[in-house]
Amino acid sequence: MRLSDFIRAQIEPILENWQAFAKTIFHAGHMDAAGLRDHAREMLLVIADDLDSQQSAAEQAAKSKGRGPKDGGESWAEVHGGDRQASGFSVMETISEFRALRASVVSLWTDAHPTVTGQQLDELTRFHEAIDQAVAESLEQYATVKEMETRLFGAILVASPDPIYVLDLKGRVIYANQATADLFGLKPEAIIGRSNFDLGFSFALDFQRNQERVIASQSTYRGKFVHRFASGQGERFEYLLAPVLDEHQDTEATVCIIQDVTERALAEERIWHSAHHDALTGLPNRRLFLDRLEQEVKHTNRTGLPLALLFMDLDDFKEVNDSLGHEAGDSVLCDVAERLADCVREDDTVARQGGDEFTVVLAAANRREDVEQVAQAIIDALAQPFQTALQPVQISVSIGVAFYPQDAPTPLALLEAADRAMYKAKESGSNRMCFHGPSAETAGQPS
Repeated sequence: MRLSDFIRAQIEPILENWQAFAKTIFHAGHMDAAGLRDHAREMLLVIADDLDSQQSAAEQAAKSKGRGPKDGGESWAEVHGGDRQASGFSVMETISEFRALRASVVSLWTDAHPTVTGQQLDELTRFHEAIDQAVAESLEQYATVKEMETRLFGAILVASPDPIYVLDLKGRVIYANQATADLFGLKPEAIIGRSNFDLGFSFALDFQRNQERVIASQSTYRGKFVHRFASGQGERFEYLLAPVLDEHQDTEATVCIIQDVTERALAEERIWHSAHHDALTGLPNRRLFLDRLEQEVKHTNRTGLPLALLFMDLDDFKEVNDSLGHEAGDSVLCDVAERLADCVREDDTVARQGGDEFTVVLAAANRREDVEQVAQAIIDALAQPFQTALQPVQISVSIGVAFYPQDAPTPLALLEAADRAMYKAKESGSNRMCFHGPSAETAGQPS
């Protein structure tokens, strides 16, 4: 039996041997098993047809070197090479498919023909030549597609407006596109071979930790950093770190893509600030105040250190608006906000509830005497004249004080307790403070 006929007759056993090997190819794992088998079947049938064709000695010699003649069209081996490159196969994985086919055919052929005749030996030689030719054509196409892919990828990197650079496993830059050089304010040759530490970047340590995480987990990571580069471009940045895997699926490098998000971040901050701060005074509004009060209550629950809430209302402030106008009233409110901030610690929260009502959260208020001292300082500060465009204005304030957890179990209940205490103070006259409690003690200077 001729080898070509043997291949056709024994194609199923040959494919079974080959398929067992194909399962060991990493990139074949995600491919359809039936598709892989059909592809190998086509390889064998084309080779069998080649064995039946008439070839001169020169053609056979050329084939043994992988230089056989082509009919002008794309051969099945070239299709194979391009397909395997696109599917992520390495060169060795691509060649190994041919080696496995060769081994399967030769093994079954020699088992069936323990004694090889001269004719059979010639056919076996032609089979090897056909395999060698197929390998050459496949690898040539593989290289052509790979080269084109490399050119396209290079063009994308060069044209990309986003900085993109590649780092080795020690964090040293091995490639940087022009956008990276422009952002760093350095020439490409000054970047290559250097790490973020070498370049003096403030985010280097955090970046290194995240790169190590990407290398170990072989997963992408999205991060942020704030830095002013020598170029002066941007200040807020987001970056993506992704692993680069070799043909054995080991991490061999990491690629970093940076995006300048300064304008977006500042716009988001303005929106957030507008939503959480009073438009007139710039103080935290009721929404932010309640959030901070809740956080302080949680802190008190953890530490056991009580907090005090001061609720303030400006006495007869309506008269300022009615007599001098809202512009003068707004000016007074802004000055009130500044004086309140001067009376408390930096970590304490001063907020405007709306209109002429203000609140202050005093954290770690261990002693009532200290809270009373702060309230009295506020009364004294607001008793000083306020300068408006028309004339000086003098106002007074009523302050209600409540403590957590003594006077209320929740943030809202605490706010209501301080509000009630404030109305008790207002009923007693101007420039008064009143502590919440059974006796509702009132203190301060009478008007």
